Amino acid sequence: MLKFPFYARLAFTLFAISLILLLMWMGKSLLVPLFFSFLVAILLHPAVLFLERHRFPRSLASITTLLVFMFLFGGLFYFFSHQIVRLSKDLPSLQEKILNKWQDVQDWISEKYHITNTQQVAYMNKSATGIMNSTVNSVATTFMGIAETLILTIFFFIFTFFILQYRRLLMRFVIELFDKTHDKKVQAVISRIRKLINSYVVGLLIEMSVVGVLIFTSLMIIGIKFALLISIMAAVLNIIPYLGIYFCMALAMLITTATGTTPHVLAVGIVFLVTHFADANVIMPHIVGGKMKMNPFITILVVLIGHLIWGIPGMFLFIPLTAIFRLICEEVPGMKPWAILIGEEKE
Repeated sequence: MLKFPFYARLAFTLFAISLILLLMWMGKSLLVPLFFSFLVAILLHPAVLFLERHRFPRSLASITTLLVFMFLFGGLFYFFSHQIVRLSKDLPSLQEKILNKWQDVQDWISEKYHITNTQQVAYMNKSATGIMNSTVNSVATTFMGIAETLILTIFFFIFTFFILQYRRLLMRFVIELFDKTHDKKVQAVISRIRKLINSYVVGLLIEMSVVGVLIFTSLMIIGIKFALLISIMAAVLNIIPYLGIYFCMALAMLITTATGTTPHVLAVGIVFLVTHFADANVIMPHIVGGKMKMNPFITILVVLIGHLIWGIPGMFLFIPLTAIFRLICEEVPGMKPWAILIGEEKE
């Protein structure tokens, strides 16, 4: 068997990784809903099996389970829409407070740097034309983004149904890709991947619930308006490691600025910081249990790479993708160094 030197193998490996990432970037519109469907199908698989054991035909069991999931998904979307409409009524108050703060900033600049308010306004007006042009383009982009999201959501539900419906066919396809002597090993890897994803998604849902309840309870005690909306946003954004909770904290403090006082804003920041500390050191290790088995450096790196390749969905999807890659590397002798790089350090 031909054996290449180390530098040649490294070059081939880096070229393969670059090519895969390029193809993933080019196929974003297809791969994002497809992989989301893969995760949801694994999550819904036990429910489909339960219905099939009670003499439901496979197609009926799949579509019934998917309809229940769609109902829950639609209920969450309706709640968010209703809360955002309520929040929009407080926007004039937020605008007024921002204008007051801006006036204070103008006075400080005028006093510190001797630039009059008139000069500051003239400079702002000069920049306004470019901002307006950017705003028009942003509105057009937003409408296109909404239309694309709706289309991808439809394909997401279609893909999920077909994965549940033809899961045995897909299983046979993967097994037939390899030599017959590796059948047991391939089946074991597939089983490990299914258990890994299922336990991770379930653990993540439990963690989201605990974080959401903690933040909601704390904000209600303090007396923060829109506590339920803020806590649900925090629970959802918390699935993005290390970054999501801080983004939601800034958003929550901005909302509180329009509806509360300065002490309330500071209290919201403290609640988020304390909750994040508890989540990182107690909730995440015990509930999710490090099922991805990835070190923090690689986790942050794949989150950033996922954002570059697939945008915001990639920040979540690249974590289980990398965990699956690590699991496969553990079973392939020539790729075990990659599993060591991705995995946790053993004491």
